[in-house]
Amino acid sequence: MTFSRRAKALFGLGAGIALAFIYAPLIVVLVNSFNVSKVFSWPPRGFTTVWWHKALVNQGVRTAVLTSVKAGLGATAIALLLGSMFSVAVVRYRWFGREALSLVVILPIALPGIVTGIALNSAFRTVLQPLGISFGLFTVVLGHATFCIVVVFNNVAARLRRTGQSLQEASMDLGATTWQTLRFVTFPAVRSALVAGALLSFALSFDEIVVTSFTAGPGIQTLPQWIFNNLFRPNQAPIVNAVAGALIVLFIIPVYLAQRLSEPAGGRI
Repeated sequence: MTFSRRAKALFGLGAGIALAFIYAPLIVVLVNSFNVSKVFSWPPRGFTTVWWHKALVNQGVRTAVLTSVKAGLGATAIALLLGSMFSVAVVRYRWFGREALSLVVILPIALPGIVTGIALNSAFRTVLQPLGISFGLFTVVLGHATFCIVVVFNNVAARLRRTGQSLQEASMDLGATTWQTLRFVTFPAVRSALVAGALLSFALSFDEIVVTSFTAGPGIQTLPQWIFNNLFRPNQAPIVNAVAGALIVLFIIPVYLAQRLSEPAGGRI
């Protein structure tokens, strides 16, 4: 398909507006994290790295980051296990109620976070507390896993539908066992989908605040909660900007790795 010069200019203008809409706020936050002023001012009157140093040594930030990482890793592990297993069951097998259960699995990510949080809070009080399990990091992990499973399920199911079942059938016809087929055929085919699902699941868990507020116990504070609680405190606002800037920089790494891992082994097609 060939576009006219005017059409190319319009598409370029639209792409530029979209990129500016997405990245301009991030650039403002990143630049303002080096602002010498304690209050927001644009353009910055000067630049300093003191806020980054204070964010690095702030005990509240370090504790919140560790809590968010633990919750993200736990939710991602559960999502990878259950989401991939359910996607294989839905795509590769035919059984009664398959479509209905698929809708039930996808539903949590479509519901408002506050509805999910209230439902989980009520369920945990009814089921877990009588068993002696109180609100804490474990309940946060379970709460985050409810919507992380959807991400892994969608990614792996889409990849399985694109690859088809002929390779698995050929492997079985050649004498491979079920586990050999899973290891040497199925897993390589969905590996990049698993990586993408894991990265997105971790990012969603790391960012979550509404469900966390309903499932976290006393003394449990994730990084989004710390940022929200300190955003409007004059002495903490510059540190919040530095933390946000650090997250912008750090999350470039997993996105880059996901892109590289998703490329074909022989390079671009």
